[in-house]
Amino acid sequence: MFPLFDSTPRKHFPVINYLLILLNIVIFIYELLLPDPEDFIRSFAFIPGNFNLTVVESYFTIFTSLFIHGGFLHIISNMIFLHVFGDNIEDKLGHFRYILFYLGGGLIAALSQYAAATTSPIPMIGASGAISAVAGAYFILFRYSKVKTLIVILVFLTIVDLPAWFVLGYWFIAQIFSTIGSLSRETFSLGGIAWFAHIGGFIFGNTIAHWLREKRSRMV
Repeated sequence: MFPLFDSTPRKHFPVINYLLILLNIVIFIYELLLPDPEDFIRSFAFIPGNFNLTVVESYFTIFTSLFIHGGFLHIISNMIFLHVFGDNIEDKLGHFRYILFYLGGGLIAALSQYAAATTSPIPMIGASGAISAVAGAYFILFRYSKVKTLIVILVFLTIVDLPAWFVLGYWFIAQIFSTIGSLSRETFSLGGIAWFAHIGGFIFGNTIAHWLREKRSRMV
């Protein structure tokens, strides 16, 4: 199950969302042109085992890691998710608050992974933690929106309209089961995926969206 488009109209051009997508793509192309991309990735990835909560400089790689991806499938899937759900969250929050929300989601996601695997030497890269926050907010604010979703029925691919609550709820439950599966392994990064970061980011997005909705309801 993979989201492709949503039906939610927007009032403003999502300039920040498009700039984030563009920046991710440009940095990925730069990675491909490097003679040793592994060295670049290790320099700017977030590595829980190297992180120190009390050292300000340690937080630098949390944010740089959000713009580094490990392969074509990694960046394509992340950017499609960001394209589908990010524009409406930017529309709801405004441009400046959206970038703060996005980076805040990335921060909470990384700290969630750090809390679960404090000594892990495995580099954490990709925008999925921040995008999980976007998905978490969308789940609250636009849960009944229709999402054109690519699904597999037996051996056939088809596109169907599904409510956002189902698409994102299914995705979140999948993250939980994957996290449980990773607990039986020697590392909390099953297959190189930071499951705890996804869960932490999604909950952060949920929380901010709940707060925003409650705040607006009190103002009415």
